[in-house]
Amino acid sequence: MSDLVAFAHALPKAELHLHLEGTLEPELKFELARRNGITLPESSVDEVIASYNFTDLTSFLAIYYPAMRVLLTPDDFRDLAYDYLKKASEQGTRHAEMFFDPQAHTSRGVPFADVITGYRRGIVDAARDFGIHGDLILCILRDFSAEFAMATLMEALPYRDWIIGLGLDSDERGNPPEKFAEVFARARREGFLLTMHCDIDQEGAIDNIREVLTGINVDRIDHGTNIVEDPELVALAVERGIGFTTCPVSNSFVTEQMKADEIVALLAAGAKVTVNSDDPAYFRGYVADNYVALAEQAGLGIDELTQLARNSFEVSWLSNSRRDAFLAELDEFVATWKAEHPA
Repeated sequence: MSDLVAFAHALPKAELHLHLEGTLEPELKFELARRNGITLPESSVDEVIASYNFTDLTSFLAIYYPAMRVLLTPDDFRDLAYDYLKKASEQGTRHAEMFFDPQAHTSRGVPFADVITGYRRGIVDAARDFGIHGDLILCILRDFSAEFAMATLMEALPYRDWIIGLGLDSDERGNPPEKFAEVFARARREGFLLTMHCDIDQEGAIDNIREVLTGINVDRIDHGTNIVEDPELVALAVERGIGFTTCPVSNSFVTEQMKADEIVALLAAGAKVTVNSDDPAYFRGYVADNYVALAEQAGLGIDELTQLARNSFEVSWLSNSRRDAFLAELDEFVATWKAEHPA
């Protein structure tokens, strides 16, 4: 397994399901609190980690959103993005499409411009220092109103060149995809690509997946493994080449298991399944760690991990030329690895 761990960490890959606010490591949280004159309830990194007592999505969000109050200035957002991209590059990530939640900040008085200019600067600095490519996906918080969502989309339009897509996240209960149909239709007209969270084992999960596929017509689905309950929907997703951005380690925190069987079943059915880290500061595992965890749970080898990495580039929102370059890098890496590590 040691060779497989090394392979998973070095494997060129894209990460497509990553919440920047979910990369707030305790050390940076303390630094930002000090910088901004904020007193935290915890006095040590160990105390912060010990507070991560969540067993489902709702209990996770109850910890997740209050932690963001240390993020106030453009420099704070820059440092958050930069630190994540540094860690991601060390785990083989060549390209990252990162969610950010502006409403979690504007709703507490932080200007939208401060959020996005800070994140953008972190992306540019990380590209210079680590050679990693990054893009932003604006996520709508589904537990706010559709009117607030539309206003946030309008506020994002001046930064259109920095944002590649629109997503939907937060608490799914009572907030089905159709609540935001008009917002996503407008985003499509503005040229954004579309994705939506269909979190695992939620009430009405399969109906929500059906709606995002046949009503909203998204380009990708985040999580979404409950689709295995409906073979016809699986076939439709395969036919359309829909990407699934699964997150094994975070699954294991908010449900009884990491959904390895469902992920492997979708992969075997020809679905464009990818593996990602979601909120790695909270779930204590970055993207290569998720590859390893899934491989250990499901008995996967380098060929399956290679396919997952290939899928990550193929369903990314990269330009064709940049995608082809990354796929060529992936092929070269795997060929070299196999030559140096004969079975």
